[in-house]
Amino acid sequence: MRKRHWPILICIALCAASAAQAAPLVELNASQRAYLQAHPTLPLCVDPDWWPFEIIDKHGRHAGIAAELIGIIAARTGLQIALQHTDSWEDSLRASQAGRCLALSFLNSTPDREQWLIFTAPLLSDPNVIITREEHPFVSDIASLRGKRIALPRGTAMAERVARDFPNLSIVFTDSEREALALVAERKVDMTLRSLIVAAHTIKAEGWFSLKISGQIPGYDNQLRMGVLKSEQTLREILDLGIASLSEAEHRQIVDRHVPIQMVTREVTDYTVVAWLGLVLAAVLATSLLWMSRLRSLNRQLRNQAETDALTGLPNRNALNASFELDVARAQRFCRPLSVILLDIDHFKAVNDDFGHLTGDKVLVECGQLIKAQLRTVDSVCRWGGEEFLVICQETTPEQAWQLAERLLLQVRGHTFPCPRQLTASAGVATVRAGDSAAGLVQRADEALYAAKHGGRDQVGLIGHCESYVN
Repeated sequence: MRKRHWPILICIALCAASAAQAAPLVELNASQRAYLQAHPTLPLCVDPDWWPFEIIDKHGRHAGIAAELIGIIAARTGLQIALQHTDSWEDSLRASQAGRCLALSFLNSTPDREQWLIFTAPLLSDPNVIITREEHPFVSDIASLRGKRIALPRGTAMAERVARDFPNLSIVFTDSEREALALVAERKVDMTLRSLIVAAHTIKAEGWFSLKISGQIPGYDNQLRMGVLKSEQTLREILDLGIASLSEAEHRQIVDRHVPIQMVTREVTDYTVVAWLGLVLAAVLATSLLWMSRLRSLNRQLRNQAETDALTGLPNRNALNASFELDVARAQRFCRPLSVILLDIDHFKAVNDDFGHLTGDKVLVECGQLIKAQLRTVDSVCRWGGEEFLVICQETTPEQAWQLAERLLLQVRGHTFPCPRQLTASAGVATVRAGDSAAGLVQRADEALYAAKHGGRDQVGLIGHCESYVN
């Protein structure tokens, strides 16, 4: 038995590209080693447009959750992946059927696919959920629906299964996950059935906050596997050894890196077969309560994903939209001071260019923490975008906001960030005045920030001092 510990630590630390060069970490038998010698590369077909699961990026590389998992498997088994470029998932399926790729990356097993493929153990389990607009009632039994239209990407396992199992639904086929969700958002169809991970990412990225999770079909979870040509039994054995070596922590780290989402794995008890007639009503009630609880939990996860900046953990601008408008209206109605500070890290692009985006990310995280530590509990901060942070200061005059901004710049100036360079920041301050909107208030803060930048940086610009709406 080979000594495993230090190579495993190295493998986890490396990215998928460098992992491909690592020494095998699983024990292969003689026939499996012979297979690798006879097949120096593994032609692999993937879905080129299924983020965050996988894409072929603009540099022609395989990226996403599947790419990282398969990269670790390849490193631990000695497989050398040769990515086959295709234009769509349907093209990848056709290439596999034609024998141009020995394996497919991330897919469910279906009867149609079993005609030419054998499947590995699952790499990832992910629930499929029913997505509707927020005004749509919860879907407790999709088989009872009549006259409903459901959007599903063509060529997918879920499209194949829904067409077979639910003839009561009219299927509208789409070319992508995004198109399916867009049709729901635009009220052109009633619903779609999508992966929870993909739905959380796409709804957040596109700003479709009128959508919600309205149900789940028992037994319709994604069991994402690798598909291998039937002639390649030994290849499947090798891949299964690599999959078995993946830990739960590695799965969670990779998924959280792309979409930080708390996966729900609790199973809802099936009360459909009940021995005693007197328990039927209680079983139905209990099932309904469990479904409602689970759906509320899934929707909370989706809302948190939409309103939290994944890098810094701060609220994003979506989280402030509704409350910020109310804060401005309240300040105007009761003639109370409300100020905002828009803070921007100076020369942040140079940090990314000179030290890399990972260092830039660490700088953003620490800057957000510095700002948050200086605020009162009634104040709030969000990542406004890029290297900009917006601070909302309740009951704060222009002078007080200016003093707070100066204190924030002092903290940034004196902090040792994870790059060999002293960093500074500039800030713009604005205060609510009569007739203001939230957008107008931020616009004036942005103008003040612009003035501070052009005045030499590392300083505070103030807008609206004389016209501020202060009692």
